[in-house]
Amino acid sequence: MNPLDAFRLDGRVAFVSGGGGAIGSALAVALGSAGAKVVVSDISQASAEAAAERVKAAGAESLALAGDITVESEADRIVASIIERFGRLDILVNAVGGGAGKVLFDAQDYPRDAWDWIMEINLRSTLIASQATARAMVKAGQGGRVINISSVRAQLGINAGYSAYVAAKGAVSSLTRQWATEWAKHGITVNAIAPTFVDTPQVAMLLGDPAFKSSLISRVPLGRVGETRDLVGAVIFFASEASSFVTGQILTIDGGLTATQ
Repeated sequence: MNPLDAFRLDGRVAFVSGGGGAIGSALAVALGSAGAKVVVSDISQASAEAAAERVKAAGAESLALAGDITVESEADRIVASIIERFGRLDILVNAVGGGAGKVLFDAQDYPRDAWDWIMEINLRSTLIASQATARAMVKAGQGGRVINISSVRAQLGINAGYSAYVAAKGAVSSLTRQWATEWAKHGITVNAIAPTFVDTPQVAMLLGDPAFKSSLISRVPLGRVGETRDLVGAVIFFASEASSFVTGQILTIDGGLTATQ
């Protein structure tokens, strides 16, 4: 057997929640390129369809579904639609998230509405999508893969008003370990990637500040900001048979940033 065959996803069905975003769409294309059929969900139908078209252009079958994944009934509907269309669901990538640079407040004054919004898109989205998917996987009895997106901010503070974001991502990392423990008996592995800043439209405001960008790069031993392509290998690994004995792990993708702290 070619060892690289363990990284193939032929015959698998992957669900990328938040797949219309920059990171989600890049991961959707990568999963399709590895052989999976890919379902892209996004709150925007247009964004979901655009990402699904990119997956199809890469040679894979893809389906676009719109819905608010933070609402239980919407998550259940999306998962039911996946099962109806493809007959199975093997991989979930929780790619809804972000927003940190849009709501920066001093810790002592962090407002409730901003806090709730960050928790909603980063933590609740992961919780609801994972619960709906895990129920389907447990019922099918064929195991599965759940891949979360945490952040280096789950383990490192930053003097930039990130209270809600670090709390949300810290919870995502903790839930990764908890779900891995609980769902192992069902053959479901749960892992996460934890990137540093990735150059996407969501962080354009922060990276557009020369002083901030220079400070960030000066702390990254590899000397650059992350890109969406840097996340692909880890996600394919966690989605594939190559990681069949790996669960409850958070893989930091940060150019060496946390190694220097």
